[in-house]
Amino acid sequence: MATVLLLRHGRTTANATGELAGRRPVELDDTGRVQAAGVAGRLAGIPLAAVVSSPLIRCRQTVGLALPGIEPVIDEGLTECGYGEWEGRPLKELAKEPLWPVVQQHPSAVTFPGGESMAAMSARGIATIRTWDEKVTAEHGPEAIWLACSHGDVIKAIVADAMGLHLDQFQRIVADPASITVIRYTPTRPFLVRVNDTGELASLVPKKSAGEKPAESSDAAVGGGAGGGV
Repeated sequence: MATVLLLRHGRTTANATGELAGRRPVELDDTGRVQAAGVAGRLAGIPLAAVVSSPLIRCRQTVGLALPGIEPVIDEGLTECGYGEWEGRPLKELAKEPLWPVVQQHPSAVTFPGGESMAAMSARGIATIRTWDEKVTAEHGPEAIWLACSHGDVIKAIVADAMGLHLDQFQRIVADPASITVIRYTPTRPFLVRVNDTGELASLVPKKSAGEKPAESSDAAVGGGAGGGV
C-alpha cells in the first residue's frame, strides 16, 4: 500500500501566545510562514499522488506555501479536535482545570466540554488516513506517496494507531509545527518510517531499475535493514 507524509501546519499566532487554537480561524505567524515555505524544498522531487488537507486556514496556508500551485482536497476528517469551551484559552490556565490530568494520562476517557471526545477525534483521523491510503494505492499503486496536512493531536493519534499503541499512550508522541511524519501502510502492518521529521525526504522515493516493477513487502527488515527508503 501507499506511503503517507503527515505534515503538521506551521506555527500559528495561537502557538506563539500559548493559546489553544482548536477550530478557530487562526493563521500562521511569520515564523510559521517561514517554516511552511521551508517544506517546499524538502518536498522537491517527490512525486505526490495526492494532497489532502484539513479545512482550517492554518493547514491550507501551510500547503499553499509548501506546495505552491497545488490545490489540496479538503477533508473534514483531518480537522482539529473540537476542544469546545477550551478553545481560545491560555494553556497555562487550562492546566489548572480538573480535566487536564485526564487529558494527559487517560485521553481516551476525555470529552471536552461543549466539544469532541478525543476517542472520536482519533477514530475519524485514523479512518480518514486509511481510507485515503487505500484510494491512493488503488489508483496509483503501492509505491505511491501522498501528503496529508493536519494538526498535532490528530497526527499523534494516527501515529499511535500505526504503532499499535492505545490512545492513552499518544501523549508520548511529538508532532512539531511543520514537521513531517511518514507512515507506509502494508496488508500486514504499518511501518513508521519518520516521526516529527524536519530533514531531507528524497530518500523516500523508491529506487528501481528501468522497466522493473517494484515488489511490495509487508515484512520487516530483520536486523534493521540498510535504510534509505520506504
